[in-house]
Amino acid sequence: MLFPGQGSQVVGMGVALAQRFAAVNSWFEQAEEASGLPLRRILREGPEEKLRLTEILQPALLTVEIGVWLALRELAEVRVVASLGHSLGEYAALVAAGALAPEAAVHLVRRRGFYMQEAVPAGLGGMSAVLGLDAPIVEHHCRNASDDSARVWISNDNCPGQVVISGHLAAIERVTTPLQQAGARRVSPLKVSAPFHCPLMKPVADRLAADLEGVRFAAPAWPVIANFNAAPYPSAGDIRDGLLQQVVAPVRFRESLALLPSLGAVKLLELGPGTVLTGLAKRTVPDRPIFAADNPEKLNDLVREIA
Repeated sequence: MLFPGQGSQVVGMGVALAQRFAAVNSWFEQAEEASGLPLRRILREGPEEKLRLTEILQPALLTVEIGVWLALRELAEVRVVASLGHSLGEYAALVAAGALAPEAAVHLVRRRGFYMQEAVPAGLGGMSAVLGLDAPIVEHHCRNASDDSARVWISNDNCPGQVVISGHLAAIERVTTPLQQAGARRVSPLKVSAPFHCPLMKPVADRLAADLEGVRFAAPAWPVIANFNAAPYPSAGDIRDGLLQQVVAPVRFRESLALLPSLGAVKLLELGPGTVLTGLAKRTVPDRPIFAADNPEKLNDLVREIA
């Protein structure tokens, strides 16, 4: 099972699920209490500008993804061999596997989003998507473009030919032309509030560590693949450190997807709004069919496909 991260959100996500499934509506109520946010109103009405604020977006998106999982579990028995999420989605993957209580997860990601909004002053850092080059080439040029005054790193290795970079804007600007000369089809700045998944996020990890100290983790019911090393968590005791590493390290999603066949995955399910991960999976593990669902109709279709 795959759970998406920021960028997949849309106003209205999860509304039909809460109307159709009593368990999902009940969960949304619990998530509101855990987050301290009127999530159902925000999901239903937006506005989009508010939903884009990472302090609000992270608990809202996680709430919907857990809701999709609850609805799927009500409709069918699914034999899960592994789960993983992209960035924020890793929290949903842990919840689905029973390793993290859903209320604790929603509370954590609201704090995570708040810390991320405050971590880097506006105008100092950013992110860009690099299309048409693989990670080793991108990493080489990032190293060459970095110095003591400004640095840039790979933040997402999404799939073959799709990499995201994060860092100081000055270094991102310096590396853009070399990447284009190396064969990148496009280097596009992303509309984000901070340079995620790079060492500039260390203040976030430092603050999140205190919140994670009070959280209890359980052994997952199946392997949950960590973003920071593209490997299953060995034990419940490793999850806390993995979630801190995730903040400052690149999301190794291409490698995580490539691991799924060896864990026994025959079909892949993307649970959450949009189909971003579906596209990444098709390019990384093209021999594994993938199905996406985020509303009752798509869930019914998905259940028929995996029956």
